[in-house]
Amino acid sequence: MSPSGIRALIRMVADTDARGVLSAIGVPTLVIHREGDLVNRVTNARYLAERIRGAKYVELPGSDHFPWVGDTEAVLGEVEEFLTGVQHGPESDRVLATVMFTDIVRATETAAGMGDARWRTLLESHHAMVREQLARFRGREIDTAGDGFLASFDGPARAVRCATTVTREVRRLGLEVRAGLHTGECEVVGGRLRGIAVHIGARVAAEAHPGEVLVSQTVRDLVAGSGIALEDRGLHALKGLDEEWRLFAVEG
Repeated sequence: MSPSGIRALIRMVADTDARGVLSAIGVPTLVIHREGDLVNRVTNARYLAERIRGAKYVELPGSDHFPWVGDTEAVLGEVEEFLTGVQHGPESDRVLATVMFTDIVRATETAAGMGDARWRTLLESHHAMVREQLARFRGREIDTAGDGFLASFDGPARAVRCATTVTREVRRLGLEVRAGLHTGECEVVGGRLRGIAVHIGARVAAEAHPGEVLVSQTVRDLVAGSGIALEDRGLHALKGLDEEWRLFAVEG
């Protein structure tokens, strides 16, 4: 648009006054406005919603004027809910991954005996060592809760080798860890993993003894032929799961 054309458009918009017909609107109406709109003040949107009978008013965070920039998902979600009564939101991604859980054995007792400062230093050394092994075996750190790690791998054999290396290396720090692994489809939400596969991995880790790496039968089947030796530890009733799961301990 030329400079003269945009001047004419702005003048036309400025001269338009629909206030006198707002009360005549009788159809379902949705008014959406971003609270920090830099082009049109939010008070104008509130004025509209107050004077259109039965209008639904939604005020969203942000300063973008046009609905197709900024947080477009929020705008689309409100429109979808207004038209259908349901807001589904964006679909989450799902990936097949091997999840690894580790945690320090008797962490609370160790921390109490060492004192806060020494424990914090030891914990930092532990975290650095685990992250070094994750980088070595191409694992991805998902979450760190206190003294434990949740990581994911695109290959179960690398995950097993990472877990066994971690359990061996932390002994140099005077620590013991337990680890559990499971492979399954996970939901990716905001960079984090969710879903039943993650829960199973956590439950497998909870069954491990100090210094032990336990894996589910799914992992055992997937690493067949990799040279990883596993010992059958029988069926286990995992908390929160209906069926029993056969678990295997990594040897060596």
